[in-house]
Amino acid sequence: MNYHVLTLFPEMIEQGLHTSIIGRAMQKGILSLEAVNIRDFAFNKHQKVDDYPYGGGAGMVMQAEPVYLAYASVCEKIGTKPRVIYLTPQGKVFHQAMARELALEEDLIFLCGHYEGIDERVLEEIVTDYVSIGDYVLTGGELPAMVMIDSISRMVPGVLSNQESGETESFAGNLLEYPQYSRPETWHERKVPEVLLSGHHANVERWRREQSILRTDKWRPDLLKKADLTGKEWAWLHEQRKKQRENSES
Repeated sequence: MNYHVLTLFPEMIEQGLHTSIIGRAMQKGILSLEAVNIRDFAFNKHQKVDDYPYGGGAGMVMQAEPVYLAYASVCEKIGTKPRVIYLTPQGKVFHQAMARELALEEDLIFLCGHYEGIDERVLEEIVTDYVSIGDYVLTGGELPAMVMIDSISRMVPGVLSNQESGETESFAGNLLEYPQYSRPETWHERKVPEVLLSGHHANVERWRREQSILRTDKWRPDLLKKADLTGKEWAWLHEQRKKQRENSES
């Protein structure tokens, strides 16, 4: 997977992604990252890439030409026109299924806006995906780009030391991840659940599945509507809800 980030702050992208799991994957050649400075394509000696908006209003707007030239430089270098993701609060909200889909691409371009946005004409010409990481506004697209790159990279084969962990963690099957425990068996008088010490793999898997369902029901009930639960699991969950109500009332 090759990432190309069009940005006004390339050092922010480079410093944020060359560490930990993502950094190691880059060292192995599984991932590559190119931070393209949009200012390098400005057509004035001061590398100015913004101007006042037509029609008036507060703030400045990034001009179309420097953004387009930065994009074109990437396309010329790799010999193709990859998907271009524009990070904007107006886009579709990023989710795990989207990360899995984007991980199938060979190259991805991320376009990071600043100021009051980017000239609409260049967005219409080059952007294929409008994506948001949440319903809030940030000062620029660099942090959302790094969030997406981190999430997408986990789905790329070879990035994680144990590929299974990328498929079984939170949001797999629209369920949150089950609780995890490590040594010691007792900490602050809290004990590891007995089932995890039993060595009975079928019971452990059943317990983990049940805990994932309970966690999702408690923290993200919206996900349960899309979760692949069996009729037996739904009946079990309704029984657990009933017990919880009775305990809270007693």
